[in-house]
Amino acid sequence: MAPRGHDRIGPHGAVSSTHHLGTAAAATVLARGGNAFDAAVACGFVLQVVEPHLCGPGGELPAVFVTATDPVPRVLCAQGVAPAAATADRLRDLGCTIVPGTGLLPATVPGAWEGWLTLLRDHGTWELADVLAPALGYAAGGFPLVPRVPAAIGTVADHFRTHWPSSAATWLPDGRVPAAGELVRLPVLAATWRRLLDEAVGPSREARIDAARDAWYRGFVAEEIGRFAATPVRDETGRDHTGLLTADDLAGWSAHYEDALVADAGSGWSVAKCGPWSQGPVLLQQLRLLAGLDLELPGGVATLDTVHAAAEAAKLAFADREAWYGDGATPDLLADLLSDAYTDDRRGLIGPASDGGLRPGSPGGRTPRIGDYAATPGAGRGSGTEGPGTGEPTVSRDGVARGDTVHVDVVDAAGNMISVTPSGGWLQSSPTIPALGFCLGTRGQMFWLEEGLASTLAPGRMPRTTLSPSLALRDGEPALAFGTPGGDQQDQWQLAFLLALMHGGLDLQAAIDAPTWHSTAFPASFAPRGWEPHGLVVESRLGAGTLAGLTRRGHVVDDAGAWALGRMCAVGTGAAVPGGGGPGTLHAAVDPRSGVGAAIAL
Repeated sequence: MAPRGHDRIGPHGAVSSTHHLGTAAAATVLARGGNAFDAAVACGFVLQVVEPHLCGPGGELPAVFVTATDPVPRVLCAQGVAPAAATADRLRDLGCTIVPGTGLLPATVPGAWEGWLTLLRDHGTWELADVLAPALGYAAGGFPLVPRVPAAIGTVADHFRTHWPSSAATWLPDGRVPAAGELVRLPVLAATWRRLLDEAVGPSREARIDAARDAWYRGFVAEEIGRFAATPVRDETGRDHTGLLTADDLAGWSAHYEDALVADAGSGWSVAKCGPWSQGPVLLQQLRLLAGLDLELPGGVATLDTVHAAAEAAKLAFADREAWYGDGATPDLLADLLSDAYTDDRRGLIGPASDGGLRPGSPGGRTPRIGDYAATPGAGRGSGTEGPGTGEPTVSRDGVARGDTVHVDVVDAAGNMISVTPSGGWLQSSPTIPALGFCLGTRGQMFWLEEGLASTLAPGRMPRTTLSPSLALRDGEPALAFGTPGGDQQDQWQLAFLLALMHGGLDLQAAIDAPTWHSTAFPASFAPRGWEPHGLVVESRLGAGTLAGLTRRGHVVDDAGAWALGRMCAVGTGAAVPGGGGPGTLHAAVDPRSGVGAAIAL
């Protein structure tokens, strides 16, 4: 397989994101003297506008980063929590067996504004008005729709007209579905941002940013969210429900920092991830399981044995995700999950044929528990993606969304490096709030309603999210920031990228271009949360012989096509590429599969 391209290389900075306008905004910030954090924040706000089917102002974000003065990876968690009124009993009393995937019931505290502003205040150098300017300009002046936006709008247009008129007013100009490439304006959102900037008053840059945070979480935005959430709206149950989120829920919440979870990946590499409130540790578990096996990826193309082993490792890691991951999982539990003894024991379960069971382990002798709903496989109950695995949101005609996300990575010459995976607040997730111009997220659909599970719905608890940014170190030095949208597939596509990079001798772009795969043989995170024993989605470029061999080994193989899986982004230093790159070089690469992402080095 010939790579489609090579890394973009420059001395001053590098950025990669899922939309070219976001990448351009970040690159402009770097060119004007901003640092990686300034650039990432500017990009993140632009993505809220130009990829509204994948993220929005009402969503959330996790980030993993290092700074120029501290090479130890840190995590910013801006994943909001369940409202104080949100209990499993309450939703079961409403007739729900799982948390609905649309409407107001699954809304958690929107964390994106807090997360971006916290990063800007603590690690950036620019004023809020300056980093917000590109996004504000697109919202007020118009932006062209990429093809998947009108496709998503068209699927739910009748639902908007019948049940969510505020969304119809926002996304159906003159009552019609807009065309791909058409300029669309978001004047209400622009007005909300302008009012936030008007209230960003203070004697210092940091004080002005904090004032803007207060205006959202303890001011007019929180008050309007609380009023709107008290209005019944139609959700995927087919009934109208009020939400549970209140202004007090927003006022009592804030983002927080924590140490990254770091594990050895072999060959001098280690990988830093968010904790078990995300699915991040599954990448570390997969890497450790595979580190004890002979892996072959000649030219970056995984062999039959390698794909099979990776698929079986994924099943084991994601079974552990179902049993053990959630807000409140202890450091001792994570240490046991990543320990040599536990990993060696689990590696022994990887056999010559596909296993169709859900097999969580017993780290530290603990007894695993999986809920009855999750334990029952169901093909067609939802995988979180549209088609065979593009990572784009699936939207039914009733407004049911299997949402997705965006991604941005930035590194600068000083050594600041950040990977962020913003998501939520999709235009199809819940109705547009008329006074604010954006909608709430539905991340609460990742809770379970069965009591006593690692991710059971409870007040003040974070859902176990799929969002999973990554940062890698080589010989102990920060070398690579990377990630992808894709729900449950994120840490499988990232695994394929890392294996191609570490074992295939490829640069970032070629490793992204390498053919990939993912398992669907574990419970999905998005409603209706089904799974398919033996399910394996692959790109045909793995080769006909490999696909036939996987079928012989018991995998139910779904050929997604040649270029179908992933929307990877990556930036890094010269240490991330074969031969070490040139001295002082910074590299950027982006997945060609989506057709709208972009990478720039300058």
